[in-house]
Amino acid sequence: MVNAESLTRAEALAADIESMIHDRELGPGDLIGTMDEFRDQSGYGRATISEAARLLNDRGTVEIRPGRGGGLFVARPNVIVRLRHTLLTVRKMPATVADAIAVREALEPLIAVDAAQHRTKQDISDLRKLMTALKRATTSTDRFMRANWALHERIAEITHNHLAKAVYLSMTRCITDLSEHADPDDDSRTEDYLRFRVEVHAELVEAIIAGDVARTAAAVDRHHAPAQI
Repeated sequence: MVNAESLTRAEALAADIESMIHDRELGPGDLIGTMDEFRDQSGYGRATISEAARLLNDRGTVEIRPGRGGGLFVARPNVIVRLRHTLLTVRKMPATVADAIAVREALEPLIAVDAAQHRTKQDISDLRKLMTALKRATTSTDRFMRANWALHERIAEITHNHLAKAVYLSMTRCITDLSEHADPDDDSRTEDYLRFRVEVHAELVEAIIAGDVARTAAAVDRHHAPAQI
């Protein structure tokens, strides 16, 4: 089950594991810990621990080894990890939300179409839950934007193009970080506008779920078009 609370717990645990790697000065191939150890130390359930492991595996930080003698191990650096480190450096330089949005939107057709071609039953289930969360968030601009970012990140997680995913997710997180400086109580966008954006995202999600490439591409175009409301 995917919801905002479980994602927040998983992200927090993932951050703790990354700090653990740094503090212990662990290197590639070193054991970080077993799933049972993380459960005992953190108090989180298996679902949260598995989600945190997946997040770190997707980032190229850890390698997941199942079975006896398995657990989380520090991953060996590869081109994806080096790219992410480069993007993290870029994110520390002067930038604007508009810059990050421009890069993300340039990648969105590739990301969305690839998602339509590779979505699984679990992906479909997660996207439907995230769309439900988006529909419930139209009473607050801040809540809506956070639900919106969560949905787009989950779409990006589906793609098999790991380079595109790394750049896209980095830009999404850059937008999130830069937007935190804005007034969280600024609800200048009307509920009618937010409901319109829900319709746009609902069509994008349904197109991806249907596996319809042409429909997905059209939905991305509509997503980028100026609102008529």
